[in-house]
Amino acid sequence: MRLSTLRERLDERLSTADYADVDASPNGLQVGPDEAEVDRVAVAVDAAEATIEAATEADADLLLTHHGLVWGGLDRVTGRDYRRIAPLAREDLALYVSHLPLDGHPELGNAAGLADHLGLGAREAFGELGPVHIGQRGRFEDSRTVDDVRDALDDLEGSAGTQVLDFGPERIESVAIVTGSGADWLDEAREAGVDAFVTGEGKQQVYHEAREAGVTVFLAGHYATETFGVRSLAGLCSEWGVETTYLSHPTGL
Repeated sequence: MRLSTLRERLDERLSTADYADVDASPNGLQVGPDEAEVDRVAVAVDAAEATIEAATEADADLLLTHHGLVWGGLDRVTGRDYRRIAPLAREDLALYVSHLPLDGHPELGNAAGLADHLGLGAREAFGELGPVHIGQRGRFEDSRTVDDVRDALDDLEGSAGTQVLDFGPERIESVAIVTGSGADWLDEAREAGVDAFVTGEGKQQVYHEAREAGVTVFLAGHYATETFGVRSLAGLCSEWGVETTYLSHPTGL
């Protein structure tokens, strides 16, 4: 498949343009010529030297990641940026990135995948960011204990153990999710009246905010909460006739 065709399909399916004004990551094709041919796609959470090397070893034509190489602009290609970009050019390995679009997609996104993993139903958009959303919230058919939810999160790939701020009810019925670094949406979770909020990592003030809100917060790991989206895109690319491989490289964070 021509890279331009694959790029257009991914941009359309992920509604990439809707996030252009709110995301520091320039989503879509970050490295590579549109006229290239793509027979094999490697997917990974992060674009870094380790995953670029692994994608090259897998003989991939395109590396598709959640976290890309450019955040807000690129002034000089030196140091770490050079060490990452040079092998992409040298090996004719293109890079496609989907950051917030892949967090918020209602079916393919990280929050959607995590909600599936937890078994949440009655789902709706959550995590408002300007005109878009980057998370989901839903309800359990049968309430769960804090330990039940923590055990499910500890089963995530790359989990280093879930930290719990246990300030909510003993039985959890409703959960809001923003994967990765989503602590800023705790107030929205409180306003939504959920029992628990799941994200990847926290900030110092989250302890007091959760305690005062009466919401249990689960900090399940940035990497661990964000493997779902790229794996969903691997499945999508396979449906389009492109061979795919998933590169697991947990950070423990």
